[in-house]
Amino acid sequence: MIAVRTVRRVLPVAAGTAVLLGAALPADAANRNIAIGNFQWSVQDVQIDLNEKVTWHWVGPDTQHSVGPVAGNTSGIDSDPGTAAPDHPPGFTFTGQFTRPGVYDFVCKLHGIVRGRVTVSPNPGRPEAPSPDPVPVVNVDRRAPELTQARWARGPVLRRARGTLRFELDERARIVLDVEKLVRGRWRLAGTRTFDGFVGYNDYAFSGVLRKARLKPGRYRALLVAADADNNRSGDVVVPFTVR
Repeated sequence: MIAVRTVRRVLPVAAGTAVLLGAALPADAANRNIAIGNFQWSVQDVQIDLNEKVTWHWVGPDTQHSVGPVAGNTSGIDSDPGTAAPDHPPGFTFTGQFTRPGVYDFVCKLHGIVRGRVTVSPNPGRPEAPSPDPVPVVNVDRRAPELTQARWARGPVLRRARGTLRFELDERARIVLDVEKLVRGRWRLAGTRTFDGFVGYNDYAFSGVLRKARLKPGRYRALLVAADADNNRSGDVVVPFTVR
C-alpha cells in the first residue's frame, strides 16, 4: 500500500509580473485546484483574481514533476527550489498566492511538456473563499495483485524440465520466486529467480532455473510474491512439491 502524505506550502508572488492585463477577467474567477498527472496539468490555462491562490496536486501515477517559472516569470513561485530532480509522493500539494496581476507561465524542471499558465486579473479576489474545484483524486493503484491457484505440475512439461509451477494473476506483475529444499529437517534456500507474470494462467518450468544446478531429487517448497508496477505486493504464497 502506498501512504498518501499531503504537504502544503504557500508562497506569495514576488515583486514584478510577466505580462500585465489590459482587461479584467470574468468575475467568477476563484482559488483553483489543479491536478498534475499523466504528464500534464488538468487545466493548462488557469484564471484567477488578484490575491487568489492556485494549489497544485500531484495525483500520479507520475510524480517527478515541479511547478517552476519560465523566462520572464517573476512570480517567485517554485515548488522545488534548489533541485533539478523533483519527486513527490502522490497527494503532495503546493500552493502559490498571486498578489500582482499578470500572465505567468510555468514548466516542470524535468519534463518540458508538463506546463501551464496562470492569468491573474486586477479584480479583487477572495483568497479565503473555498475553491469551487473538487480536490483532485490521487491516481495511484494501491491494490496488491492477486496470485492464486498456485500449484506444482509434475512431469516434464517442457524439454528437460523437472516440473512446472503454475499460478494465476489478475494483473501483470513481477514475480519473486524463492525455492527452498528440505535438508535434515530444515528448509534451506536452493535458489531465487525473478520473472514477469501475466494476466491469467502462468507456467514456469523448472530445468536449469536455479543458479549452477538443476533441482535434484528431494522435497522442496516454492515461495512466490507478486509485485505490480506501483510496487503493491501480494502476500507470500507457498507451494510444496517433490522432485523424483
